[in-house]
Amino acid sequence: MTDSPASPPRRRDRAATRAALLDAARLRFSRQGFDGTGVREIAGDAGVDPALVFRYFGSKDKLYAEAMRVEIPPGAADPHRPLVHLADGLLHDVVFGDWPEFDGEHPLLVMLRSAHRPEVREQLRGQLCEEHLAGFADRLEGEDAELRAELVGALLLGMGVMRSVVRSPVLGEASFEETRGLVARLVQALVTARR
Repeated sequence: MTDSPASPPRRRDRAATRAALLDAARLRFSRQGFDGTGVREIAGDAGVDPALVFRYFGSKDKLYAEAMRVEIPPGAADPHRPLVHLADGLLHDVVFGDWPEFDGEHPLLVMLRSAHRPEVREQLRGQLCEEHLAGFADRLEGEDAELRAELVGALLLGMGVMRSVVRSPVLGEASFEETRGLVARLVQALVTARR
């Protein structure tokens, strides 16, 4: 009886390795920020050689940019959807949503922790102003429509900061249902207030 040859070591699929690195990076960046996270830690969490980070992403900066990217929900692009409804969706997702892949927080809030870095600040501005708030001003009338659109964004992002970063006692304990009516009234005031 002959011994069968040993099986060659199983190769990890490129897509699976890439996904594992992104998953590990999301958690590390969420918990430790950009500066507090090392490539070796991310690779260790994914169970791969650190060289693969550079092979698949080119740099830690590019890995961060991809890991922190979240697609905008399809309904947000509907030009007929009222701004109050869009803001309600953002309130749910950004302020109250549970994002386990980002240690519980929305990636926009996670990026604030590393916003002292110009490239992170630029990515945050792009995702917030050019994507999440895209088209908000088009739904408003008046010469100050863009200002009012960004005020809606500031309201929602500020609430997220108060809940997850500051951990304010009342807003931190409030539920989505308790706040959504109040937020809708604030947003509606911005919708109707024209200069």
